[in-house]
Amino acid sequence: MSLIDSLITENWLKTSNIIEAFLKIKRVDFLPEDIKNLAELNEALPIGSGQTISQPLVVAFMLELLQPHLGDKILDIGYGSGWTTALLAEIVGQKGKVIAIEIVPEIKEFGESNVSKYNFIKNGIVEVILGDGSKGYSDLSSRSELTDGFDNILASASAKKIPQAWKDQVKVGGRIVTPIGNSIWLFQKESENQFKETEYPGFTFVPLITK
Repeated sequence: MSLIDSLITENWLKTSNIIEAFLKIKRVDFLPEDIKNLAELNEALPIGSGQTISQPLVVAFMLELLQPHLGDKILDIGYGSGWTTALLAEIVGQKGKVIAIEIVPEIKEFGESNVSKYNFIKNGIVEVILGDGSKGYSDLSSRSELTDGFDNILASASAKKIPQAWKDQVKVGGRIVTPIGNSIWLFQKESENQFKETEYPGFTFVPLITK
C-alpha cells in the first residue's frame, strides 16, 4: 500500500481537495538527493540545518484542521522543504495566494527551489520570504487583497505560545494551526478578540526559530 493510500485508510486524509493535493504534489520532490529513497516513509526526515520535513500523517492532520479552500490567502510559517507550501498552493489555486516565510537562509533557498518545480512561484500563487515568521507578514497593510487578513495561518515549528501577530493577521472566521510544545493547536477566530481553541496532544516538532 502506498503512503497516501495508508493515510486515507487510517483516516488521516479525509477531504477530497487535500487528498488530490497529496496525490499531485510528490513528497520526493522536497527531499535532499541522498534521502529521496525514503520519501514513502511515514516519518519526519532531515533536510539540513537541524530542520526536518514533517511526518506525512502530521502534515495531513494539520491540513485537515486548517481546511484550506480554493481562492484562500494563506500564511505558511517555517515552510522548510516547501512541501506544505506546494500542497497549499495546489489547493488554493490561481486565485489564491500562499505567502511562505522561512528564517534559515539555506533552508529558504532549498524550499524555494523545490516549490519552483511546480511553477507556483512563477505563476504568482506563492511568494517566499526570508524572515522571522513569529512576527507574521510585515507587508500586510500594503496589500489590498489582504485587507481583512489571511484566511488561514499554518506553522510547522513549535512555538512556546501563539504570537499575537498571527492572531491579528488572521481574518474573523479564519483558522490558525500551529504546534505549541508537544501539541497541535487549532485556533478559530470567532470575533476580533475571541478565539475558540482546541488542543491535540502527542506530537513532536522542531522549535520555531525567532530573532
